[in-house]
Amino acid sequence: MISNQILQSTVEGLKQISRVELGVIDTEGNVLAATFPEAADFSEPARIFVNSPADSQEVQGYQFFKVYDETQLEYVLLASGSTDDTYMIGKMAAFQIQGLLVAYKERFDKDNFIKNLLLDNLLLIDIYNRAKKLHINTDSRRVVFILETNHEKDTISMESIRTNLGNKSGDFITAVDEKSIIVVKELEESDGSEELGQTAHTIINSLDADTREVAHVAYGTVVNEIKEVSRSYKEARMALDVGKIFFDERNVIAYSSLGIGRLIYQLPIPLCKMFIREIFGGKSTDDFDEETLTTINKFFENSLNVSETSRQLYIHRNTLVYRLDKLQKSTGLDLRVFEDAITFKIALMVVKYMKYMETTDF
Repeated sequence: MISNQILQSTVEGLKQISRVELGVIDTEGNVLAATFPEAADFSEPARIFVNSPADSQEVQGYQFFKVYDETQLEYVLLASGSTDDTYMIGKMAAFQIQGLLVAYKERFDKDNFIKNLLLDNLLLIDIYNRAKKLHINTDSRRVVFILETNHEKDTISMESIRTNLGNKSGDFITAVDEKSIIVVKELEESDGSEELGQTAHTIINSLDADTREVAHVAYGTVVNEIKEVSRSYKEARMALDVGKIFFDERNVIAYSSLGIGRLIYQLPIPLCKMFIREIFGGKSTDDFDEETLTTINKFFENSLNVSETSRQLYIHRNTLVYRLDKLQKSTGLDLRVFEDAITFKIALMVVKYMKYMETTDF
């Protein structure tokens, strides 16, 4: 169904061209859009006209026209005047609104198709049959972006994204839940990781300042066939979740950049607990003081470089060595040894993952 706002802008635009007052009334007599205040006076005549066999009729100096969605009567259009010119303008206005009905119905059908495609609710043969019927290219390069805004049914953000992405016919913007907006983006052959990142930031920048602060965008890998779009969606969904755990400082995250976090995210919690017990014994990372944690994180940031880490921490090299020796005595792991450093890094990530899962509401 066309929104009243679209109907209003349509009749106002037609009035500016034709200089004829126009109105749209539904089959129950409710005025949906009008360019003149007296439109409500025609509610009862419109209901009578709905039940008549005529497709057009003159009532009280106004031309009435029926507007159909295929065989289903949707609206009654009013045009002020009784001349032949008014009749022609009314017929053209009715045709225009009927065209809008077709366009919105096709958009709804496409939106419904994309939602079912993302959620893997279609058989392979149905994917290609429906795509052909809806004139959707099946072998275009596509990627799925997910925007999470923490605002339920954020239609304002959705319209802003449509505007900023250019509303291209090959792009689809929809939602499958209350808190996220999904963009299925059709790509050019030359588009690569740089263009994907630019699109992600365009989505973020489409939002108002307050929404932008809490928004996150994640995207999957590029797929070449329409049947694989659901895979890119699942990747984007995983990237969104993994990003919250391990890359919470980023507002844009790509599935391809998740690294080892992607593997840890798929581990069962019992296995994680067993691994942590083996690494730290009965200890927990919560037992480390702030100074130790800062030292560990900075050491990893500088790729196990003692000199650079001590410089950035504003401490003497020997002080850093002392801290690392102390950590080795308590955990049995020497972070200056690559294998131990990997083990310790993974253990920290596993702990972060476990804490996230404990606080997440499913």
